[in-house]
Amino acid sequence: MDIIETQQLLRFFAALVFVIALMGGLALLMRRIGSNHPLTAPHKRRLKIVETLPVDARRRLVLLKRDNKEHLVILGPNSETVIERNIESEKNEDAPHGS
Repeated sequence: MDIIETQQLLRFFAALVFVIALMGGLALLMRRIGSNHPLTAPHKRRLKIVETLPVDARRRLVLLKRDNKEHLVILGPNSETVIERNIESEKNEDAPHGS
């Protein structure tokens, strides 16, 4: 009985190692071809949070950027209000922004 159990145990671990190696190989393959494949290529994001500022304990000002326009919004627990829209975006995007 011990020989059969040992063989089954060794076969189980060999199969486990084989499956983990297959998963790792597939992950490497997907990483290598993933950036060039049209279905998995990351698209350029159009929406981004530029800056946030807490107004008080319940409300927060958020500066959102879409394409080249920025929108100032105040967020509360039960409402959202647009303060200003279509603000021209800064030309230098490398300038530091607070969060």
